[in-house]
Amino acid sequence: MIHRLVREQDVLGAPAAIWDFFASPHNLDTITPSSLSFRIVGAVAPRMFPGQMIEYRIGVLPGIRTRWLTEITHVREGEYFVDEQRIGPYRIWHHEHHFIPRTDGRGVRMIDRVTYEVGWGWLGEAVHAVWIGRQLETIFAYRRRRVDELFPRTG
Repeated sequence: MIHRLVREQDVLGAPAAIWDFFASPHNLDTITPSSLSFRIVGAVAPRMFPGQMIEYRIGVLPGIRTRWLTEITHVREGEYFVDEQRIGPYRIWHHEHHFIPRTDGRGVRMIDRVTYEVGWGWLGEAVHAVWIGRQLETIFAYRRRRVDELFPRTG
């Protein structure tokens, strides 16, 4: 079964600075909960580009780590980028990151759209219902808090 997760967040600050932060794969660790034991494997360019492959190791369960290889498939400078899983824990993972200028000129509306499928038939759906769905909610809630800390709502 295909699942969708959509999260929106106003991020205050200079749109170029916000984009620069999210366009660097090295900053992903900053907005990922430590409980995932997230680590980039190997060298990675300081700025993403279409066709870039990024390999990570993540903890999927306590003491169990897995390989996750994503490809940056689309980038429109300052507007959006898309990453898609090539190897990893999901059957399908398609994550769109959109950055839309706020009408008041004070930053961007950041929209994450994730389309994913767990795989493994009814067993995967059962695990999604009791664990994976909640884990994704926790990850994106953490990300929201960290982005608010990094780009404070002042003024």
